[in-house]
Amino acid sequence: MSGAALGLEIVFVFFLALFLLHRYGDFKKQHRLVIIATLLAWYLCFLIVFILPLDVSTTIYNRCKLAVNSSPAESNGSYVTLAPSKQKCFKPWSYIPNGIMPIFWRVVYWTSQFLTWILLPFMQSYARSGGFSITGKIKTALIENAIYYGTYLLIFGAFLIYVAVNPNFNLQWNQLQTIGIAAANTWGLFLLVLLLGYGLVEIPRSHWNGAKRGYLLMKTYFKAAKLTTEKADAEENLEDIMEEVRKVSESIKYNHPLRKCVDTILKKCPTEYQERMGRNMDDYEDFDERQNSYPSEKSLVKLHKQVIYSVQRHRRTQVQWQILLEQAFYLEDVAKNETSATRQFVHTFHSQEPENKIIQYFYTPTVEWYWECLLRPWFYRVLAVVLATFSVIVVWSECTFFSTKPVLSLFAVFIQLAEKTYNYIYIEMACFLTIFFLSICVYSTVFRILCGIYFADFLLFCRLTPPLCLNFLGLTHMDATISHKNTQPTAYTSIMGSMRVLSFIADGFYIYYPMLVVILCIATYFSLGTRCLNLLGFQQFMGDSEMTSDLIDEGKELIRREKRKRQRQEEGENRRREWKERYGNRDDSTRNRVVHTDQKESSFSETNTNRPLSKYTRSNGRTERDTIELLQDAEPLDFNADSINDDPLELDLGRYQPGGRYLSMSRSEIFEDV
Repeated sequence: MSGAALGLEIVFVFFLALFLLHRYGDFKKQHRLVIIATLLAWYLCFLIVFILPLDVSTTIYNRCKLAVNSSPAESNGSYVTLAPSKQKCFKPWSYIPNGIMPIFWRVVYWTSQFLTWILLPFMQSYARSGGFSITGKIKTALIENAIYYGTYLLIFGAFLIYVAVNPNFNLQWNQLQTIGIAAANTWGLFLLVLLLGYGLVEIPRSHWNGAKRGYLLMKTYFKAAKLTTEKADAEENLEDIMEEVRKVSESIKYNHPLRKCVDTILKKCPTEYQERMGRNMDDYEDFDERQNSYPSEKSLVKLHKQVIYSVQRHRRTQVQWQILLEQAFYLEDVAKNETSATRQFVHTFHSQEPENKIIQYFYTPTVEWYWECLLRPWFYRVLAVVLATFSVIVVWSECTFFSTKPVLSLFAVFIQLAEKTYNYIYIEMACFLTIFFLSICVYSTVFRILCGIYFADFLLFCRLTPPLCLNFLGLTHMDATISHKNTQPTAYTSIMGSMRVLSFIADGFYIYYPMLVVILCIATYFSLGTRCLNLLGFQQFMGDSEMTSDLIDEGKELIRREKRKRQRQEEGENRRREWKERYGNRDDSTRNRVVHTDQKESSFSETNTNRPLSKYTRSNGRTERDTIELLQDAEPLDFNADSINDDPLELDLGRYQPGGRYLSMSRSEIFEDV
């Protein structure tokens, strides 16, 4: 089994990263280079989380073997036996041979650092740049990333000056690597503690509040009201930008030198705006530099960047709105089904995605009712208690992990107890669950702050994973810098180098700064940050606020309107389906008769152009008109909340043409009175 566990986990983590990228990304729309770079970044970060427990168990076995080899010993199969005391060092099932892990960690660490600090930020800025040439995009990307590079180089330069001035150290290449790693870990640990202090409290509290009846629904109404404002701002901003694009497109004609730049901007616009602007480009007028003033290339670059940002923001708000609607409809269904006497879960709307037949077979409406209305609240309460217990253990260990005699860190106590019995399965599971919990607390906070910024979230994901794992090794006293023991370090800490080169970092910042998590947890528990944002005018969900109640009522009305709109759409689709099923056998023959009638009516109308169209209005009744619409695959005429007339038959008589066709109304005519 030597090395087999490492190979299996490498393959498993790759397919896990590929599955998540396919689940949350779009391979068809993204560039292949972007997909490969993002997949590689996710894959390397997942490897650190999954392989580190194997490194810990292997290190524990190597420490035992070194202790045994210091006295006369004899080897026997999969373990080493100490002759005098008959002590046994059992080899773990996931043992990794010596020499593999240092090379593995070196490749994983430096590749991930290159991706997260250089390649991925550069690709992100390059994609968002408004330049029209490769040189212009590269220049913009370097300028935008200067702030990230500047903060890192500032920390690295300060450490370098400290080592150069200190006469006790001779600067060598290994020490230079250690300084670079220390700068990256210091930057990551600074942000890690801030995010961890929020997540350790908010995650258990969110699960506890999720078990309360109606709490999540009220919070969803509140989010809907806030998101509506953001969505309206995004739509208004997009309209303004598209108006500027239209003016530029009309002023710069087809043979202007900058017309290629305008065409590039038009390709980034939504499809409906492209079609609207294309109607005004049929004149092919030559440009005249003496008569008109044309925008410069610099202004077009700025406009191009504004178009990219406004389109991304508009799409993001639209997707968030659809997700929020689905969540609101689901929570309303749960509230409605709680009082159901049949104990079968009934959905207001059918799922838009096809469900798995296996899931449908086992997850019946009765099972769904018991889970959603009865078991889920209790499950959330139990989970909240377990997560709160984990949070307390993490906070205690972060404040006491520097103490080695006595050992106060609970994670270190658990690992040392398992080390005495050589329970490697327990050690690996405990390490993985602890790292996984710390990752959830940190990255959930990142997703809340940077919701929708797809690329930036996982840039931080790559930057925070190495210092998070290093902090975990400190909590378990597997880091010799923390434990102050002359024992064999893990392969992961060995590639980090000896932090003794920077004693004020190893003995100061790494030990005392994590204690700040206590203050942050207390501030989060009493919602001090939420209250401060609320006072500054950024509305937050607070149960005792009058503004919150108003936004909840507003969001409830918005959700009700969207539900009525979707119900009308489903009713229209059902009516169209029923008509197709009823007249499906006579579909081809009826279409032929309709086409023949259209030809007769069109020839008749050409000879009688002055005859009024009153005989095509309502004489044939609703049934005949609905039949003609459905046979021509026309969209059913549903009730429109924005219209004045409730009856769909009350239409403008001049818009109905012979043969059962309606002329399409342009957008300018629809919104002319607004």
